[in-house]
Parts: sequence; structure tokens; C-alpha cells
Amino acid sequence: MASRRIMLIDNEIGLCRMMEAVLKDQGYQVKSYTRPVQAVAEFSAGDYDLIISDIKMPEMDGLEVLQHVRNRDPEVPVIMITAFATVEMSIQALRHGAYDMLTKPFEPDELSYRVKNALQHHELVEENRELREELSGQFKFENIIGASPAIRALLERVAKVAIRDTSVLITGESGTGKELVAQAVHHNSRRRDHRFVAVNCGALPENILESELFGYRKGAFTGATENRKGLLEAANGGTLFLDEIGNLPLNMQKTLLRFLQEQEFRRLGDTTPTKVDVRIISATNSDLTAEVADGTFREDLFYRLNVINLHLPPLRERQEDIPLLAAYYIRKQNAKFGTEFKGFTPEAMEVLRSYEWPGNIRQLGNVIEAAMTISGGHYIGMPELEQLIETGPTGHAADQADYSSALSSFETDYLTRLLRKHGGNIEDAAAEAGMNMATIYRKLKKHGIRKKDID
Repeated sequence: MASRRIMLIDNEIGLCRMMEAVLKDQGYQVKSYTRPVQAVAEFSAGDYDLIISDIKMPEMDGLEVLQHVRNRDPEVPVIMITAFATVEMSIQALRHGAYDMLTKPFEPDELSYRVKNALQHHELVEENRELREELSGQFKFENIIGASPAIRALLERVAKVAIRDTSVLITGESGTGKELVAQAVHHNSRRRDHRFVAVNCGALPENILESELFGYRKGAFTGATENRKGLLEAANGGTLFLDEIGNLPLNMQKTLLRFLQEQEFRRLGDTTPTKVDVRIISATNSDLTAEVADGTFREDLFYRLNVINLHLPPLRERQEDIPLLAAYYIRKQNAKFGTEFKGFTPEAMEVLRSYEWPGNIRQLGNVIEAAMTISGGHYIGMPELEQLIETGPTGHAADQADYSSALSSFETDYLTRLLRKHGGNIEDAAAEAGMNMATIYRKLKKHGIRKKDID
């Protein structure tokens, strides 16, 4: 990190030179002024990381200096020096934006300590500002990667939906990025300054899910030793994202329906309702219309949730986006591990574009990460891909006309390799796959995979 830049302003030449020498010995870049008017005239935003100014000076006092500096650079910390520190003066300086007060006479060690604290505080403020900017930019619509007609049409619809405070149902296959779209809707809505709270309706047993969503009163059940707010209250003013909504139990579907109608609910064990202001965004990879017809999902709740539908196309229907996504994942992994991968060989890229990707974007990201791990060069080629996805004899992805069979085959192979990698540890496997443990267990049962069969 470059050395910090400090401006010193004090009309006492001896004190100014002493402070300059002390701070330069600490490795700081220091420029000192004995005339405050000259210092203010030459000051520009971003020139310095810290200002140290005396209060009592001819021509212009320190509070005027402080005001000029803060008008041009509101973020730069300022330490005021005075020989006549009073409570009133300190309050006045702090109200004008001073970070700290230093009373004469002071030892060099005290000066160094105060300077170090001010610079550390400024660094934290800068990091927080950059983080906020990163988070706000992370979910701008243009950062959802894709240029295909299907994605452009989706993003146009998302832009309109974000500003309208209504329920949204996001549909699409597993791995298509439904939660990312939900976050984009939230972060581009009027609720962006409040919380985005996500819960996977298929991850928890019914009794735990109910208490997680709605909270409970002390004594509502064995183990309820204190009042606890649920996720609905935690999301007050913001957005609650209900993933895998098709797994919501029927009795909880009724409770959720009442909330959507009244914007109020009762904690477990409570007799009075709690009102909150929450937008509901839900998502599913299942066919809710079929579940309504089967009687496993309430029709009235379906219509309440599906006021606006956003459907994410599977990756096989937006193959022109695969090079963009591949470049994104390569940049991400290069930044994470300090590698310098350039991309894919033409033959390998053709395979990526023609493969069916039953696991969609999530699978693509996992394959690229694995390919970069096992590759020894700057380009990922066929030798790496052939170890990770099924390819045909000509180098093109194998024909997978039977999509259900292909998905089942992929999931079986993927889960088996994942469990083997983690020595049968379900929790670690779920974390790497970006799945919850309940989903992993359900898929293991579905495909007949047993932990004891994992070598």
C-alpha cells in the first residue's frame, strides 16, 4: 500500500517542523504549511488522506480551514490542534466535521497514535463505501450475464417489475439463477435500503420452517425459552425470497395466503397479529400448475404469488450466452487463485456451446472451476472437458434427446463424484454444490445413492 499523505497546517514553525519530522519517520508523506490561506488554496479533494490543523491562527482560524476542507472532500479526516481545549470548542469542531482534537503540549507518541487511529478509521470508511457500491452494482441488470434475445427480453421485464411493489414468481430449472434475479428485483426497487431475506422452503422440516418464518412466543413449545422474531419480521420494509415454494406444506400455504391478503400474521403461541411491510418473491423449478391440479398446492395461493411471472430460460436455449458466462467464470477463478487462464480452445468452446447443460449455469460454473484445476496450461481444451462432461466421438456434446434421462444421469454422476471427493460428508458436499442438505438427501434417495457405496 502506498504511504499515506498528510497535510500539516500550523503557524508555529517549530511545532510544524517537529510534527513533520515525527510523521516522516513513521513513513508518511507530509506537506506542511504555516499559512492556512495558502494551504486551503492548494487543497483539492483526494490529495490527502489526513489533515492536521491548528485552531488558533492568523488570517484564517482552524474551524474555517475545516469548513473549506470538508466542503471539497467530505470524507477526509481532520485532526484539530489547540492549546485551549474546552468542551464548547471541542463540540464546535466535531459539529463542523473534525475527527479528533489534540491538545498542546503533546508527546510525539501521542501524535503518532492519533494519526494512526484517524487513518485506520478513514480506511474502514472507504472500505465500507466501496462495499456498498459493489453491492449496489452487483445486482444491476446489466451485470446479469447474457446478450441473447431470451435474456434481453427477461431483463426488460425485470426492469418493469422491480419498480412495481407486487408479488413475483420466478420459474426455471435448477441452476438457472433464480435467486440472482430475485436479488436484482430487490436491489432495483424502492426496498433496496432494507433487507433481502432468503429462505429455502425445501431445506427445513415443517415445524422448524414455521417457527423460522413466523417466529414464536416464549413457551409456545418445548424449548421456546424466549420470544423470537421470524424471517418475515426480519424482512420488514424489504423483501422475503421463498425459494422452492412448491415444497411449502399445505397448512403453511394457508398461513402464507392469509399474510398475503392481510399483511399480518401470528407468531407461534401468540394471540395478537403482527403487521409487517414485506414484498414476497418466490421461486420454483417445479410445475406449480400441475401441483395445483393434483391438489398439492393451493390454487388461491398460486394466483397470489404469480401476479407477475418471470421465467428463466435454461442454458441450452441461450447457447450464445455460454462464451460470455465462460469468460466471467474464468475471470472470477483467475482473480480468486491468481491464475492466468486465457479461455478455451476453439474445439472445447464448441463443445461447451453444444452441450445440453442439464445443471444449467451452476453446472457450467462447476465444470469450468474443475477444468481450471486440472489443466496445466493457459487454455482449457478437450482433455479437461472429457473428464468432466460426456462428449461425442467428434468432440461435440453427446446427443441427449431424452432430457429427463440426461438430467438423472448427470445428477447421479455429479453427486457420486461430489460425495467421493468429500469422503461421504453430506454437509461439505452440499456447501460446494450450493444446495441445502435436505435437497441433497432427497436426490440421493431419488437416485438410489448410498453413502456406504461411495469408495
